[in-house]
Amino acid sequence: MLYNKITEMCFNQCVDNVFNRDVAEWEGSCVDKCVNKFARFNQKMMSVYVEVQTNINAKRMQEAEAVAAANATASAATDQVAVTANTPS
Repeated sequence: MLYNKITEMCFNQCVDNVFNRDVAEWEGSCVDKCVNKFARFNQKMMSVYVEVQTNINAKRMQEAEAVAAANATASAATDQVAVTANTPS
């Protein structure tokens, strides 16, 4: 899908005359620059996405570990209360 969008946009931006069989030198140059620009942009965007997503995943793991620790503490406290309640006085 990305390839199709880039192709369409660069074609619309760079090609003036669709009735000529040959690609003009400036049209070829324009298409090359257009495609290279989007390739560099996509590479930069993906590197930022990976960095941000890594931070989000780390934060979610910390939150899940905190919840698990809280649940373990609550479970241990409940078990202790049950043992104390069943101990004869």
